[in-house]
Amino acid sequence: MSIGTVHVIGAGVAGLSAATTLATAGRAVIVYESAGHAGGRCRTFFDETLDRRIDNGNHLVLSGNESISAYLRDIDAADALTGPESADFPFFDVMGGQRWRIAIGDGRIPWWMFSTHNRPPGAGAIDLLKGVRLLRAGPNETVAGCLANSRAYTNFWEPLALAILNTAADEGAASLMGAVLRETVLRGGRACRPLIARSGLGDAFVDPALVMLGQRGVEVRFGARLRELVFEDSRVAALRFGDQEFPLAADDAVILAVPAWTAGALVPGLPVPEQHRTIVNGHFLLPEVRDGISFMGLIGGLSQWLFVRDDVASVTVSAADDVATEEADVIASRMWPEVARALGISSNAVPLYRIVKERRATFAQTPGQVARRPKAETAWQYLSVAGAWVSRGVPARLAGAVRSGRG
Repeated sequence: MSIGTVHVIGAGVAGLSAATTLATAGRAVIVYESAGHAGGRCRTFFDETLDRRIDNGNHLVLSGNESISAYLRDIDAADALTGPESADFPFFDVMGGQRWRIAIGDGRIPWWMFSTHNRPPGAGAIDLLKGVRLLRAGPNETVAGCLANSRAYTNFWEPLALAILNTAADEGAASLMGAVLRETVLRGGRACRPLIARSGLGDAFVDPALVMLGQRGVEVRFGARLRELVFEDSRVAALRFGDQEFPLAADDAVILAVPAWTAGALVPGLPVPEQHRTIVNGHFLLPEVRDGISFMGLIGGLSQWLFVRDDVASVTVSAADDVATEEADVIASRMWPEVARALGISSNAVPLYRIVKERRATFAQTPGQVARRPKAETAWQYLSVAGAWVSRGVPARLAGAVRSGRG
């Protein structure tokens, strides 16, 4: 039986990825979103305090992610990301003041590791090459379990794992880190170029998708919160939004692109990750536009990654459940000295800022929780799930959300 209309529940990045992929293939699609805007956590908004447009959170994309590249091409936003011409990653020790860079060569053979200019302080080439342990990690192994005895652990592997997994390295799944290395470092520097949204996440991933869907005649219904999936025999027979129930044709399909906890409540017997981690982002108004700096890894302090767009500096703290319990002014007072030192700003006075706490930003990417990721297909006919939390063999971040929607 051929598929009729596909009903995509959720207009976050996973739902938009699914809808645009289907629309490109000429399928009939309807998108439903409970909020008044699309994008979910991936969005850009105007902040009145800063008087600037800022992103809800910060995202660094590596050029080797083919799913994101294909998605951006589909929505005519291939030029929405920007970054250096080579795989160049600057780092700064906020306590010791030391700076270094990791520049990954374009070739597949990692000659770059044998240059002292391309390694973290105190680490040798062997310490970086120990990363191959992640490629053969078993399902129950952690990043720390594989690499904690490496001299590159504190200044490279640990912060990298924290950023990618949003989970501390001593509990983060090594297998997911191995998957990232296969798609990036093992393919050489051309697959490792760091990219950020040129003018905002919404401008890159959300707004162009909505335009494309509109051009294809796809309706996006905002303010439509799904209350129940009505099951009949082996399929979804109807969608219930509040007091309204919409019957589905026998050949209609449903893609449930909602948070894991929502999907678990809507679909009987669906296993989903149950533990989650918070991300805290801080946005600071700089005294002037800073050219030549787009991002930087921060070591030894609270903040882990620094992003600069024009006169706004944004920092990210991953696995930040404890930090999120603090008041915004306390968090800002801890973040700003690190930002100032990294950017060479002498003033210790905290400028205008905005703190954004993303609770349950990702599921806790531990071996036990990774084992609870379901496949896209469910036990119900023509019902599938999409989201960064769905099992696609990659970490649960922006790239995973996009990939989950592309089939």
